Parts: sequence; C-alpha cells; structure tokens
Amino acid sequence: MAESYRVRIAKAEHVFSAAHFITYEGRCERLHGHNYRVAAEVAGELNADHLVVDFLAVRAALREIIASLDHYVLLPTGHEQLAVVEVGDEVEVTFDTRRWIFPRGDCRLLPVANTTAELLSAYIGRELKLALESRLGIEEPRLRVELDECDGQLAIWESRPS
Repeated sequence: MAESYRVRIAKAEHVFSAAHFITYEGRCERLHGHNYRVAAEVAGELNADHLVVDFLAVRAALREIIASLDHYVLLPTGHEQLAVVEVGDEVEVTFDTRRWIFPRGDCRLLPVANTTAELLSAYIGRELKLALESRLGIEEPRLRVELDECDGQLAIWESRPS
C-alpha cells in the first residue's frame, strides 16, 4: 500500500488583521477589514530524519509572511479597472468615479489582480513556497494554504508540481 505524508500548521499565532475591498461584477465594495486565519500544509516524502519538513521552519516562515500583511490596507497592483499609484508618501487608488488616498506606510501593494480571499491565499502560498525553497532547499514543495476571512468562510490554494 502506498503512503503519503502531510504536515499541517494551523496555530493561533497565524492570524492577521487587514483592510481591503474587492471588485466584482463591475462594482467596488466599501473598504472593510477581516481578522484572517491562515493554515498551511506541506506534503512530501519523509527525509532522513523521518520528517516531511521541520514544523518550526514552516511556522517561522508563515509568521513572517503574515506579519508583513498585519494591520495594513491590502491593495492589488494587477487590477484592470483599479488604478493604484504611489505619489510621494501617499497611495492614490481610483475606481471609476471613486478615489481613495492612503498613507504609503499603511499599505501593502500586492502583485495580485484583486484582494479576494482566493488570491490572497495564493499570494501567501507562493511566498511560503519561496521561503521553503530558499531556507530549507525543498524543491517544488507541495503546499496547501487556507485563508479564513470570516469564521468558516475560507479560500484554499494548492500548488501543483511543475
């Protein structure tokens, strides 16, 4: 019988608060916030120490990624209808006739098309993948990231082997 192994990290410390708005069906939501919870799974073969991966290394990498998002306004830089422009110490965002100005230090400009839970989970997953590859030398880690934005309302991203 074939076996497979996964480790899952879903700690209380992997929570961040952030503001965002999304656009859909030609509309743009009002700015609002969530207390996001993140869980991550790493799948793979056991190494020489009989581990898929060191829990502590995954926890630390995830904590860093989450800290970089915590208490910021999350803004997408790849949206077709939403213009996000840095002007000095400010970020100006426009959508149709609406306009927002944020202090630059309060924003995280993310390389995503929209700040949906789906794309935020993918962003976190890709950042975690890079961290595991560079820090632990894991080639093409198989990952699953869950981003819960509202007590059971969550999005899931999974990496696929190339």
